[in-house]
Amino acid sequence: MAAPSINGNSDLSHAEIMRYSRHLLIPEVGLEGQRKLKASAVLVIGTGGLGSPVAMYLAAAGVGRIGLVDHDVVDHSNLQRQVIHGTSGVGMLKTESAKARILDINPEIKVDVYNELFTSENAMRIAEGYDLIIDGTDNFPTRYLVNDVCVMLGIPNVYGSIYRFDGQVSVFDGKDAPCYRCLFPEPPPPGLVPSCAEGGVLGVLPGTIGTLQATEALKLLIGMGDSLKGRLLLFNALDMSFDFVKLRKNPNCKVCSPNPEITELIDYEAFCGMPAHDQDEGSAGSEWDIEVGELTKRLDSGERLRLLDVREPHELEIARLEGADLIPLGQLASRLSELDTAEEMVIFCKSGTRSARALELLVSAGFRKVKNLKGGINAWSREIDPAIPLY
Repeated sequence: MAAPSINGNSDLSHAEIMRYSRHLLIPEVGLEGQRKLKASAVLVIGTGGLGSPVAMYLAAAGVGRIGLVDHDVVDHSNLQRQVIHGTSGVGMLKTESAKARILDINPEIKVDVYNELFTSENAMRIAEGYDLIIDGTDNFPTRYLVNDVCVMLGIPNVYGSIYRFDGQVSVFDGKDAPCYRCLFPEPPPPGLVPSCAEGGVLGVLPGTIGTLQATEALKLLIGMGDSLKGRLLLFNALDMSFDFVKLRKNPNCKVCSPNPEITELIDYEAFCGMPAHDQDEGSAGSEWDIEVGELTKRLDSGERLRLLDVREPHELEIARLEGADLIPLGQLASRLSELDTAEEMVIFCKSGTRSARALELLVSAGFRKVKNLKGGINAWSREIDPAIPLY
């Protein structure tokens, strides 16, 4: 790990000794460990579900400098799990909301905010001077970017991911342990792995996984215990199980091997074939998209259009369009016989993302009279019928 990054005296004041007294009583931490935390700097990528507990617990523990990277604003749909933000912060930049919260927890620390996307163009500038990076992102391009930045800077990458009831945690370190690319040399095909925005996540799960990430970070900074280097922790909340998978360093890894192919940051969106941030509206491209306003006009004029809903059955209880036929995306390939290539069809889902994938499947099967409802049923709620709940 890099040397402590805060210049100046890292001795503790009387007020700090009182604040951290429960740490000081632990032999493995003590004054020396607390001084290490005060002299440390940690960069947190994302101030959402995982970043919330990570940032709060690092601040409470006395990490001297915390960097927060996020480009988003607080939305009502975040509040179910992103506990660093509150209702009063809706509409605020997430980094500013998070900064205010953690400085309220501990005004003794320094917080730097980066209200921008973490990209190949700015990543090295942002990450330089930090002792480790905590990955709180929810997309593959940024995960690969974080990994490569950490390998190139020679610092640990504390990784976490969540989906529905499942979570993963590990510490990747290209110097003496596997990196993320050793485990996943190539990203999954676009659309294969659904996001939390599509599939949901139990609100408490990011708290569990994020707190484990914060625990690993504190252990690394102090130099105590055994980290998760070389191990992937798997957690399932439904059966409350913790499992571990041993990881091996790939001697031919493209980024952390002795003779790496990748020696500078690349275009990670192109590498993964997907955007590095959530999009409010899914799109199949201008040729295949239809806006909700245009669809309304065509329906009102009496056009015969078949509405195909590719969401999951339980989503009908939340919001529905009357007259639509339901064929969940996962069943679509096996139920093509229920559709007629001669019919004019408009496919929709929650936001347009799954329906864009459904359209691609139908076009590859010979369907041509199909459109993707851009923005999905949420766009219909916002622009046409606010009586339909937005979710």
